[in-house]
Amino acid sequence: MKACGVSGAGGDVVLLELPDPPSPGPGQILVAVEAAGVGPWDRLLNGAGWDVGLRPPAALGVEGAGRVLAVGADVDEFAVGDRVLAHEAPLPGGSGFWAERVLLTAAHAAACPPGLDPVDAAALPVNGLTAWQALEMLGLGPGQRLLVTNGGGATGSLAVQLAAAVGVEVTATASASAADRVRGLGAVEVVDYHDPNWPNQVRGGFDGALIAAVGTAVAALPLVRDGGQLCSLTSDAPPEERGITSTDLYVRPDAAQLARLAEQLGEGTLRLAPEPLPLREGPAAFTRVSAGRAGGRKIVLIP
Repeated sequence: MKACGVSGAGGDVVLLELPDPPSPGPGQILVAVEAAGVGPWDRLLNGAGWDVGLRPPAALGVEGAGRVLAVGADVDEFAVGDRVLAHEAPLPGGSGFWAERVLLTAAHAAACPPGLDPVDAAALPVNGLTAWQALEMLGLGPGQRLLVTNGGGATGSLAVQLAAAVGVEVTATASASAADRVRGLGAVEVVDYHDPNWPNQVRGGFDGALIAAVGTAVAALPLVRDGGQLCSLTSDAPPEERGITSTDLYVRPDAAQLARLAEQLGEGTLRLAPEPLPLREGPAAFTRVSAGRAGGRKIVLIP
């Protein structure tokens, strides 16, 4: 099958011809990939950064959407022909979504709502679950205030939408070119992160901070009230002070959360702006995303 991935640990991302995944075992499903997401985390898969059970030569990719081709024993929630989306880690077949077919754990997959475009579905799992789980960790409610750094990015923009939808007052950092878009997603205030003095332009006393931009956690911490919370998605949560809980978050598969996110996306209450590309452009897409040159858009590969 056609794939995009690596032939060995630390190798370049290239186009590959790989054998089909094995037949699904108990609790597993085999999925024909319709679209697969590309994220900055994918550069961690080819090495010791994030062990997802990759067994090169293998396709990269830990999220996507597709149609069920076969089901293993003890799988009752899906049947052949069903459309699903998933974030999968570890990868039971040792190979990921940047391929024509992928083996998944059925318990990690969610049903695609009718009419949900596979490109939109594939753009959702990792960013959506990360935003959901970060907000769940922060536990903010109506009337409380949240600071989101990189509110124009794929994860930050979803966090802005999810928080605003439950009545949280959101302030976000973003580029000037993204400011109107981020306000349209629900942020009440947007400051330009290019200005080194951006922390002085916002009113402090935030109940929580969600760090989605590398290097912003230390600047954000003084803006959080005593006893508040900071959640970093960039593995740089600063030491706790003033009773502030400061935690790094690492996304985990959760089919129930993903199903609820997919429903909101299907209903139009969540908005995404993915950029679809053919699988043959996977190496270039990987380079763009790894270098932070995706312009805030989620790149999705189509086999």
